[in-house]
This record gives sequence, structure tokens and C-alpha cells, in this order.
Amino acid sequence: MILVGQYDSPYTRRVAISLRVLGMAYEHDTRSVFGDFDSMRKTNPLGRIPSLILDSGEVLIESGAILDYLDEMVAPQRALMPRSGDARRAALQRMALATGTLEKLGAVNYETMIRPSRYRWPEWIERCKIQGFGGLTALEALDWPAAPIDQAQITTACVFDYLKVTAPQFVPEGRYPRLDALTNRLRQRPEFRATSFSDYAVPRAE
Repeated sequence: MILVGQYDSPYTRRVAISLRVLGMAYEHDTRSVFGDFDSMRKTNPLGRIPSLILDSGEVLIESGAILDYLDEMVAPQRALMPRSGDARRAALQRMALATGTLEKLGAVNYETMIRPSRYRWPEWIERCKIQGFGGLTALEALDWPAAPIDQAQITTACVFDYLKVTAPQFVPEGRYPRLDALTNRLRQRPEFRATSFSDYAVPRAE
């Protein structure tokens, strides 16, 4: 398999970490949606990341769909998401809060770092901040058990780690102690260390 996308995308990173946790080998295609946009569109018509190219040549797009496929490929007891019931809904809710937070605070970054100042809409930026901080507060209120690792933990830690690098003013040390503890704990795992990112330049969108 070939995973397309750089690890500075938390969407790509959560797929890479999941592949490693599940013991699935893959090659890493590090093309950029910014620097290699035309090439990327040949892999994914949307020009987005991540994509997963299977050994058969089939291309899976969007991280949620890819993660669902990976869980189908392993025994139920190894899957990173519960198969059904209350546990599955709870995990999906946590992941929705995490990716929703990323969407809103990522939008603030785009508005303030990329859009020319004369075209910015301050009320919209403030609304996105309110929504993003609402997501962080809701995630912070949850318990995060130390084991076993699951997709809700992986996704949330990837998002929080991304914000620590790209928007540290939103997640200062000590404001979200439970999320800090979760992320710091998972950073020690080999799957997280192997997919760490640096030299961040421009916010990434899925």
C-alpha cells in the first residue's frame, strides 16, 4: 500500500499511525497538496489528502473511509473502532468533536495567515474561534483512559498535537490538562514518534 500525504496533515497522520498500530506495512508518498497540486489530482480528483493506494491499484480517499477499511481488514478484537452500539457512537462523537475543532481553528489560521487582510471577515473569524474552543472544552471534559489505544485517542491526539505546532496561542500549556496528558502519553509511542512532523510552513486541509 502507498499512503499519499504529508504527516503535517493530522488526517494523513491518523491514518499512518493506525496503519502502524495495526501492523500494516506501507510506502509513504510525500507529495504536497500545495506544491504538487496537479499531480495530486491524478491520484485524488479532489486534490486532497490522504489517499491510500491499495496493492490492487484501487485508490481510497478521505481519512474516515480509509480508517473504516483498515478496521475491516483485521479481526474485530484488533479494530481501532468498536463495531456497533454505545461504544461506537461514543467514539464517533469524540472524533467528530476533534475534527470539528480542527476545521474551525484551522479556518481561523487560513483567514489570518493566508487571506489578504482587506478581505477578512472579523465576525466570521470570531465565530470560528467560539466553535473551536467549544470543541476543545468538550474534549477536555471527557475521561481519556490510558489503554487500550483506539481511534478516538489517535484522532484527538493528532489534532491537539497539530494545534500545538500550528496555533499554540489557542492551546497554551495548562489550559487543557487532560488533552495535554493524552497527547504527551501518545507521543511516547513509536507510531507517533515515527510520524512526527517539523518545519511546518502552511496549514493543511484534508
